[in-house]
Amino acid sequence: MSAVKPHAPATERNRDAILSVLNRCLGDSDDVLEIGSGTGQHAVHFAQALPRVHWQCSDRAENLPGIEQWLGEADLPNTPAPLELDVDGSWPRSRYDSVFTANTFHIMSWQQVQRTFAQLPSIMKPTAKLIVYGPFNYQGRFTSESNAGFDANLRAADPMRGIRDFEQVAALARGIGLRLVDDLEMPANNRCLIWQLSA
Repeated sequence: MSAVKPHAPATERNRDAILSVLNRCLGDSDDVLEIGSGTGQHAVHFAQALPRVHWQCSDRAENLPGIEQWLGEADLPNTPAPLELDVDGSWPRSRYDSVFTANTFHIMSWQQVQRTFAQLPSIMKPTAKLIVYGPFNYQGRFTSESNAGFDANLRAADPMRGIRDFEQVAALARGIGLRLVDDLEMPANNRCLIWQLSA
C-alpha cells in the first residue's frame, strides 16, 4: 500500500502569486535549486508553468518520499529526482542560476539561516538570484496581528523558530555580495525578497 501523498493547503493559496514573480525574474533556461521543497507541490506547479526552467527540488531526507510522489505523478521532464539537503549537513556541488526558498527561514533556527547564507556562494553562479518567500518583520515589528500570532505559535512549538527580521537577513545577504533587487508585498502578509549576486 503506497503512502498518502502529502498536501499543504497554503501552497495552493500562494503558488500563483509566487509564479507571477518567478515569471518576471527567472530566465528562459535557468537552473533553479529549491531549498526546502516540502511536499513538492510548488515544484510541480512552477515547473509545469515554466517548462524551460530546470527545477531541482531539495529537502531533508524524511521529506523526499513525498516530493518523489508529486514529481512522479506529474512526470515532468524538467524536474529531476530531489536532492537530500539538510542545511546543517553537506550541500550540492552543482551551481545554479537561481535559488528559491519559501516559508523556510521561520522554520529554521537563526543559526541555520546564517549557515544557509554562508553556503550560498558555493552553489550560486555569478550574477545568480536568491528568491525568498515568507513573512518578515521590519524594524523589529510585526507587519500584522496575524503574523504576531503566527510567530507566537512557532515559538511555542520550538523556541528556535520565529519570523525573522528583514534587516538581519538583509545584512547576511550583503555579507556574501548579494544586492537587493526587489522587496515585494505578497498575499497573507508575506513578502517576496529578490537578491542578485554582484557581477
